Amino acid sequence: MAKTIFIVDDSASLRQVVGIALRGAGYHVLEGCDGRDALAKLKGDKVHLIVSDLNMPHMDGLSFVKAVKQLPAYRFTPIVMLTTETDEAKKRAGQEAGLKAWMVKPFRPEQLLAVVQKVVAP
Repeated sequence: MAKTIFIVDDSASLRQVVGIALRGAGYHVLEGCDGRDALAKLKGDKVHLIVSDLNMPHMDGLSFVKAVKQLPAYRFTPIVMLTTETDEAKKRAGQEAGLKAWMVKPFRPEQLLAVVQKVVAP
């Protein structure tokens, strides 16, 4: 059974690039166009990892992470931030909110897959 990874990013092209890399590695991929959309799609189904952007309309990535960690079904779901932001204060805020990792765009698909393999339990 394929592991499920939820991509949350307001850029359709980025969701497509990440999705292609993850599907090519055998993962099942769900997509949300921003934090609010993604929260609405989290219905209690098992998600093994969430990959979220930081800067999005309607609900930014940090607000999304905090909201996800309040949901009992997803409290322990690992979340990786995939963003252009490199600010240390934002990284610290992400860690405090419960992030597992922080990746900076642009990225190579093999970099993403290496992080996913470390974070997602076999």
